[in-house]
Amino acid sequence: MAKRKNARVTVLLECKDCIRNGGKKVSTGISRYITEKNVHNTPNQLELRKFCPYCYKHTSHVEIKK
Repeated sequence: MAKRKNARVTVLLECKDCIRNGGKKVSTGISRYITEKNVHNTPNQLELRKFCPYCYKHTSHVEIKK
């Protein structure tokens, strides 16, 4: 049997609101989540709404490079 290529990769999600203000940080940190995605089904950048403990609300978290 031939081996299949691994389609699942680990990605980091980072809060948009924490990194949005350029050099001016309003919050005390940056919220990050680790998840997996299937490259064949979602080739473009992943964006999910997650809870940010620094903003203390649900915000958009976008995929960043490792």
